Amino acid sequence: MSKRVTALTGIFLTIIIMSVDTWADESRPLVKLESSKATVVIDLGGGSISEYRLKSNDLNPLQWDSWSFSPTPDQEAPMVPRPMGHFLCLDRWGSASEAEKANGMTNHGEATQVWWAVSHELESETGKLNVRLRAKLPMAGISVERSVLMERESSVVIVEEFVTNQNPIGRIYNIVQHPTIGGPFLDENTIVDSNGTRGFMQERSMPNPEDPEVHWPKALKMDGTEVDLRFLEGDPSPNVVSYIIDDEYGWVTATSPETGLLLGYIWKTSDYPWLNIWRHVKDGKPVARGLEFGTSGLHQPGKNLVAKGRIFDRSIYNYIDADETQSFKYGMFLMEIPEGFKGVSSVSYQEKTLEVFEVGTGRSLKQAAPALF
Repeated sequence: MSKRVTALTGIFLTIIIMSVDTWADESRPLVKLESSKATVVIDLGGGSISEYRLKSNDLNPLQWDSWSFSPTPDQEAPMVPRPMGHFLCLDRWGSASEAEKANGMTNHGEATQVWWAVSHELESETGKLNVRLRAKLPMAGISVERSVLMERESSVVIVEEFVTNQNPIGRIYNIVQHPTIGGPFLDENTIVDSNGTRGFMQERSMPNPEDPEVHWPKALKMDGTEVDLRFLEGDPSPNVVSYIIDDEYGWVTATSPETGLLLGYIWKTSDYPWLNIWRHVKDGKPVARGLEFGTSGLHQPGKNLVAKGRIFDRSIYNYIDADETQSFKYGMFLMEIPEGFKGVSSVSYQEKTLEVFEVGTGRSLKQAAPALF
């Protein structure tokens, strides 16, 4: 195993590279990008963004590990690829078919089940630092390359992913970002906001799960009780609710009054037309919330996606031709909030400035950002 550190006028990139066959160290292989404002860490065992921290507040909102859902979570977690924090669902979102499972395909695809590699780092004299990672998904016949960009004086992170179909024929697929927040950032007072509109509950049966229709932030339990998805208390039902985005840009935020932090994402709706909210509770306490955005809003195997086709006149899968590459981009931001901050009414980006507006007051928080779109 080797370690390489690159410094660039206040920006640092730390890469820990390993050979899986000869690895004997107990620590996991990581890529760490550090600006003067924030640090982001990518775990190469599955490609997850496992940490995102401000220099002024060291709490990591993405403090979640899928190992906690394993049958033996009290045992030491194995040094294998797995989903953590913000992970990537590719080539699917949701379950494989029974036939696919028999052949070894996992839920949410292979992206978190393989080792990622650093392809190269790109530096510039303008104070930017860009690292590129790559992974191959052997069963799907897909490869993915990820660009992660930070600037010296900004805490905003820009991520762009390039998906290439290496099969000799075209195929359908999905790509969904799965940011997952956990405690102590997540508690009963954490507020989730978004510009989602029409939605439906995944627990409703096919072929028309969108009946009944709900509107953000409302959802319905099976007995018809209305739920406000801005908060999560003792009951996590409905477990997953999906919404479309009508604006040019989609956004989702999580505000933690207890820790004084706000985590957010912004993306082009043409890239990711769906927002999917997952909620999980253990012993009556919230332990995970998925702020998922992507190309699908139906948590079903591929044959069901094809049969359904569209929901709310939005596609629920992508098609990629043989040898074609498609790209998807988003920005992630983390900021401190003033005491009493009530949540987010809107998020805007213009002239390299990201602005978050508070619910009910009109006051806003601004943050310098790299060129997003």
